[in-house]
Amino acid sequence: MIPAIFGLSGLTLTEDERAFFRDSQPAGYILFGRNIANRDQLRRLTDDLRSLDGRDPLPILIDQEGGRVARMKAPEWPDFPSGAAFDALYERAPASAIEAARLNAMALAVMLAEVGITVDCLPLLDVRQPGASDVIGDRALGSEPMRVAALGRAILGGLQAGGVLGVVKHIPGHGRARFDSHEALSVVTASDHDLQTDLAPFAALRDAAMAMTCHVVFDAWDADRPATLSPFVIDHVIRQRIGFHGLLMTDDLDMKALSGGVPQRAAAAIAAGCDIALNCWAKMDDMIGIAHALDPMGPASLARLEGAMDRIAGAHDPRAFDLLVDQRDALLAVA
Repeated sequence: MIPAIFGLSGLTLTEDERAFFRDSQPAGYILFGRNIANRDQLRRLTDDLRSLDGRDPLPILIDQEGGRVARMKAPEWPDFPSGAAFDALYERAPASAIEAARLNAMALAVMLAEVGITVDCLPLLDVRQPGASDVIGDRALGSEPMRVAALGRAILGGLQAGGVLGVVKHIPGHGRARFDSHEALSVVTASDHDLQTDLAPFAALRDAAMAMTCHVVFDAWDADRPATLSPFVIDHVIRQRIGFHGLLMTDDLDMKALSGGVPQRAAAAIAAGCDIALNCWAKMDDMIGIAHALDPMGPASLARLEGAMDRIAGAHDPRAFDLLVDQRDALLAVA
């Protein structure tokens, strides 16, 4: 097994993809809107992925946050609120906001598990900061670290209760970035002292099973490399100071915040201490290059992956979905 998660090009596996995935045995897969038409098609696709190497549960990821980041869309699936909705409710009723976040995540998990998806790239623990890029914006759970942590904890618990694993992101924090990492590299000049605000939610949820890095340079820690590629940030900040010892994956390696070829980025991320290289866009040349650039997954990373997937509980009955949504909406109506 290679330490990579790959995307797919369409609604079904091509013969080239099928042969490549069977040969290379990536750690998992990630789905986007181009891979999704309806429930039946999506379930067939995820079943097909599982059949390639017989692993179950297999890491099949999606970014289904709610708000503007949603791969499964109406009218086939309902819209979900963004993180800002729970932040707003917290202002008036913190306990209700935490319960609404839990119910919302559980409903998301029920919806995802029904179609064979096992991992949702949620919650965001990025602390919203004034003047930053709106790439985080209303996706954030707030600007107060312990509020973000409390809502993030509820989301992780709701996802797991519904049969899906969560991924905390974007460690050690994307909230100060001036640019969207899809388009450009941000350099954060905040002091080590000020960055404690950004680290706090991740430290509070250090026991999460999975986390995703950010492609952001932090001058206080490593002025030359973004967090994803920095041995110092990964070892000293993420592993030691935050205390996160779960599976660490990169954000998408095809973003313009990173330089060099995608296979070289993948190798640099793994060498820096990431467990998994995430490559989303199903470009066969890049995927083949990554497979050639990476050694098989090491025992420590493999143990983290297996330990994470072992946390997935049995999926809930899809008939519970409507009740969960109704209970969530009744709480959100307070705000």
